Amino acid sequence: MPIYMDRHIVPGIEAKHAAKAHREDVLIQDEYGCRCMTYWVDEDRDSAFCLIDAPTKEAVIEMHNRAHGLIPHEIVKVNSNVVEAFLGRITDPEGYYDNDDPNLKIFNDPAFRIILVSQIKNIVLLQEGLGKEKAGKLISLFHEIFRENLQKYEGREVESTENGFITSFLSVTQAVGCAKAIQKELHVAGELIDLRQGVQAGMPVDNSKVVFGETIKMAQYLCSIAGGNQIMAASMIDEIYKNHTKESYNDGLFKSLQLEEETFLQTIMDLLYDNLKNPNWGIKDFCLEMAVSKSKLYRKCTQIIGKSPNELIREHRLLKSLDLLKTERNVTQTSFDVGFASPSYYTKCFQEQFGIAPLSYLKKLKG
Repeated sequence: MPIYMDRHIVPGIEAKHAAKAHREDVLIQDEYGCRCMTYWVDEDRDSAFCLIDAPTKEAVIEMHNRAHGLIPHEIVKVNSNVVEAFLGRITDPEGYYDNDDPNLKIFNDPAFRIILVSQIKNIVLLQEGLGKEKAGKLISLFHEIFRENLQKYEGREVESTENGFITSFLSVTQAVGCAKAIQKELHVAGELIDLRQGVQAGMPVDNSKVVFGETIKMAQYLCSIAGGNQIMAASMIDEIYKNHTKESYNDGLFKSLQLEEETFLQTIMDLLYDNLKNPNWGIKDFCLEMAVSKSKLYRKCTQIIGKSPNELIREHRLLKSLDLLKTERNVTQTSFDVGFASPSYYTKCFQEQFGIAPLSYLKKLKG
């Protein structure tokens, strides 16, 4: 059966309330073909999350409604391995029984996590610029330093690709400490491999169809505007960090956005993704969607992202084409799939951006 994770928003919720609700679910779970695996409760954020093996979403909702009347505000289908990678468990933790009620298992385990996305330059482009042997050594060094510090700062590796990692932490100080340590130990090597890190925090069920979907997406957006060997943090991260250490970490290599800047970044990047295939999408469309003038769009783009709107559109499409070329597409089809009006113009822009023709890139990718 599929596994679902839901979120209940309950003002003033306490661990004991969540424990009692979970127990009521378990008492009738068989009648709905469900298996209540575990839950998380976050008193500070008025939220509880349930992990349930169930035949359908409707079965989960009906069971909750009958058991205690707390209908989920959101519910998504999840992979239990992914949930465990992010949150560290998919069953109840040991112990934690209530002294007054030995049949009631109470634990206050928030599902709020700090997500660190770390990305390096495309492997083929690294090899093209540095040579295959040197690129290989630098990538191995990055992986070694990254995993050593991930263990040291008690982070969890959720996903790894040839271009980087997605990791999860319980606290901002752990995530920030890990990111800084990686950056410090790599030093010049971090600039050579174009290491970029983005940090955001959030809940596992967040208006996305995947676990921590919106949180990961913002961390990736932050990566995209970071400089080489730079860490970019969301406004929430800076606020939590300052509350813990009474200082800000904003400096040349570690920066955070203000909430207004973060909102602008999310809006403009979402628009880029939504209109990737449209060759006619341009500055006028940005201005209409965002209700800003051309001059204001240009000013905010250069200030927050470091690129003009036209540069941003072109670079975004070219970077997405690198991913599409890995999926057995040819150059012509890829050029249209990322919004270029002609393959020849796409080839010209690709060569200018990456220093290699797309056909040569494709051959190196396959070789």
